[in-house]
Amino acid sequence: MFIDEADIFIKAGDGGNGCVSFRRESHVPRGGPDGGDGGRGGDVVFVADPSVNTLLDFRGRPQWIAPDGRNGSGQKCTGKSGRDTVIRVPPGTLIRDTDRQVVIKDLVSAGERFVAAAGGKGGLGNVHFATPSRQTPEIATPGEPGESRNLHLELKLIADVGLLGLPNAGKSTLLASLSQATPKIADYPFTTTEPYLGIVEIDAEHRFVMADLPGLIEGAHEGVGLGDRFLRHVERTRVLLHLVEPLPSDGSDPLENYRTIRSEIGHYSAELAARPELVAVTKMDLTGAEDVRRRLGDELGREVLGISGVARKGLRPLMGRLASMLAPADAWG
Repeated sequence: MFIDEADIFIKAGDGGNGCVSFRRESHVPRGGPDGGDGGRGGDVVFVADPSVNTLLDFRGRPQWIAPDGRNGSGQKCTGKSGRDTVIRVPPGTLIRDTDRQVVIKDLVSAGERFVAAAGGKGGLGNVHFATPSRQTPEIATPGEPGESRNLHLELKLIADVGLLGLPNAGKSTLLASLSQATPKIADYPFTTTEPYLGIVEIDAEHRFVMADLPGLIEGAHEGVGLGDRFLRHVERTRVLLHLVEPLPSDGSDPLENYRTIRSEIGHYSAELAARPELVAVTKMDLTGAEDVRRRLGDELGREVLGISGVARKGLRPLMGRLASMLAPADAWG
């Protein structure tokens, strides 16, 4: 199950209390203070882990609480610090402070760490309060409380190429043809109801990540259909691959369908609309698909590729064009 939002409460551990203690040894006639400090409370730490691809773990665990530090003890022994609570999330996770309504961290890079709640410092034992005029202090300080926060987690997938198109445009079929991903494929709208990632290999040394995103419809930016829930996943992609179905079963015009998606992207984000885009007509094994490809190219005034995931037609040129858009030509050998 793909879960891309979660609300949780986190609480770092409290620091342990300092200790009031005095040396009691037979060979020491006047034992002084020897109370140790309390241990530090554990932090709550987020880590971007590439092996995690959803926020599903948070559905049944809304609270993440780190252990407290232990109290200090005699003989100047410091209490044991609480262990950090490590929360592993997918790269691309936004961490928002719910109460302040601000993003406090955007975990993008694999292995990136962020302390979202710091553990409290341990209190001081009475050994720290001895002075020439106060040689037997019965004073120690309590540990500081650990930080706590209400957080909203939001996942935005990180991919090199994002697949766009109306439902049934052939996005899942293409991803399955180019990678080892296994998205659900069928001949009806809204087959894809959650994003899929696939690794497309150009050669032994070069590859890129492609994301199959649920089909958009007119009004998606206002919540129509699947809404704009998945539009945010396109924000992380470097290149948009816009797939156009040549002969829609509802008789709609392919050019108008293309414009519908472009309009939704523009309403959602002007920056996203300016992202590099490659257009390809799918299902080129169908009679009449080539005519649609030529017409679309003429209308847009730029290159429009023709591909077929089922017949594996035009896939190598498509990968080559995407590779050149993702990096300088010499970087791909």
